[in-house]
This record gives sequence, C-alpha cells and structure tokens, in this order.
Amino acid sequence: MNTAVARWCVLIPCLNEEAAIRSVVESVLALGAPVIVIDDGSDDRTPEIVATLPVTLLRHAERHGKGEALRHGFREALRQGYDAVLTMDGDGQHLASDIPRIVAAAAQYPGHIVVGARLLDRAQQPKGRRRANAVADWGISWACAQPVADTQSGQRWYPRAALDLVDLPAQNFVFEAAILIAASREKKLGVVSVPIASRYHGEFRGSHFRPVRDVTRITAYTIGRVLHYGNILASYRRSRNEPVVCPSPTG
Repeated sequence: MNTAVARWCVLIPCLNEEAAIRSVVESVLALGAPVIVIDDGSDDRTPEIVATLPVTLLRHAERHGKGEALRHGFREALRQGYDAVLTMDGDGQHLASDIPRIVAAAAQYPGHIVVGARLLDRAQQPKGRRRANAVADWGISWACAQPVADTQSGQRWYPRAALDLVDLPAQNFVFEAAILIAASREKKLGVVSVPIASRYHGEFRGSHFRPVRDVTRITAYTIGRVLHYGNILASYRRSRNEPVVCPSPTG
C-alpha cells in the first residue's frame, strides 16, 4: 500500500469489544499500518486482548466517551510525529480492506478529510438509524457550509490541520461533528467521501450511539455553530451541492 501521502497511523477507539477487537486490529496490522488503540474503560477482556498485539494501547480507567477517546488518540499520534490519522471503530463494522481506497483518496485530495461513507447496501441500515443519520447529515452539512455524504461514519482520514483541532470543547459523539464543522470553517478543509458498505448484521454488539439522545446533542451543537458562523442562507446553499464522492469499488 502506498503510504507516501503522509506519515499516518490508524486510531481505534473501543469500549467492550472483546468479540471483535483482535480480528479488527490484526486486519489493520496485516496492511503494515501502525495502530493506536484507545480503550475507554472497558470492563470486559478488550484491553487484555489488545495488550497481546504490537500496537500502542492507551487506557482510560473510567469511561469518558468517544470524543475523549479520539482526543487522547489524536494527542498520542501527534506526540509520535504522525501527519494524519485514519479512525475506525473496533466492533467490526469498518473493514481494513477499505483503508487503501481511503488513503488513495487522501493522496488525490490533499487538504481534505476523507470519510468512509456508508453509501453501499444502504437497505441494511435500520430505518430509525437511517432517518437519524439523514437529519444529522442535513444539519452538519449546513454548519460545514459544504455537503458531507455521511457525517456519522467513524471511518475517517484526518490530515494534520484537523488534528490541530484536538482541543475543541465537545464530548462524546458530538466531537466528531465538531471536528467536521471546525475543519471546514476554520481550517478551510474540504470533505470527500469513499463509498463503503453499510454493515448492521446481527453479530455486531449493540451500538453505543443512541439516536434520540445523541442526535439531540449533535443537533443542538450544530444549530449553535450555524448561528455562530453566520451567512446562514449562503452556507445552506453551499451545503446543498453534490458531495465529492470517489468511485465505488464496482466503478
């Protein structure tokens, strides 16, 4: 895999992923990518499993939420001198096999966040989750003043300019929305999407994302950002453009 695009690593935040974490991490290591795992206070065997693998393991004694796990991972990646990170979840819904296409898109679109957007096999998404994601995509794209195809995907490439936003005052799942918005508005980064499959099979553990609670939090934050940046109508019009999407694996 061509890694000339930047010195980068894979960040995997996780919480109680003992069923999948070994296979997820090993599949990434098989690509030759360095890995940082952030365990957010698991009370199962997740940290013990990860400790047997050749990765950097960061552990939280208590649960602090996905936002703080990502923040911790960003800081460690910067400390180790990485120029970019690629994030993915530890439950198996994101595949290492999608990483080369995301890295290739990052090389093709420097100065962009690259999102592994769940645009394939969308019929697998539960209807409630699909509606919640659609609402989030609409609002966050508006706050970004540019279209984002899947604002809730956790598989993303963050260049250095985005990592510099590590201290944004946002927690839990709001942090991922905050990064997209601030990177778009304050760092002038673009967003490009790489189509990946929607995976909601029964073998995955229940999501830590709670549509009503977390979409409410994300929506409140997003409305505040729309008002903060102003030019509301112009931002909305820009957000209604077609998102930049790289070709799917089938062309």
